[in-house]
Amino acid sequence: MTHIQVTMDKPFRKATIIAGIVLMIIGALGIILPQVMSITISLLAAWLLILAGAVVAYQTWMSYSGHWLAWLKPFVLIALGLLIAFYPAAGAAALGLMLMIYFLLDGFAGVSLALEMRPQKGWGWMLFNGLLSLTLGAVFLIGWPFNALWLVGLCVGISLFFDGVALLALGLAANKG
Repeated sequence: MTHIQVTMDKPFRKATIIAGIVLMIIGALGIILPQVMSITISLLAAWLLILAGAVVAYQTWMSYSGHWLAWLKPFVLIALGLLIAFYPAAGAAALGLMLMIYFLLDGFAGVSLALEMRPQKGWGWMLFNGLLSLTLGAVFLIGWPFNALWLVGLCVGISLFFDGVALLALGLAANKG
């Protein structure tokens, strides 16, 4: 197994600490204002779809402008992006649906793996993780689409916050070079 070797010099330490603090702040905002985080994520996805549609439309114009079927992909990308931009709550609901499916599948896989691992050490943690994923999936399932607006932002906020905690801990643990 190959381990990642990171140079723990002063610029690495400073950049890691700053990135950790910024992610913790963004994550905390997502936890405190989950609806705002969900709408922000939806709008970001919308603009990415619109940009991708514009790029594909340019490529189609330059290469296949005479073929009407070639225009289908840029049309779909731009139309979907505009739809989400004008109705970001619906975009958050769609993200909630995808997260629900992910958590349910991840939970079933985690529980199955844990039961296969039993009685090895650590199988209980794998079972706990699988049951937690199933619980999150059930929370999305029970309240979808109504809870998606706050739950998507809350989950992303928690994830970003703990990413920041990990980076901050890494930066603080780095040698003071």
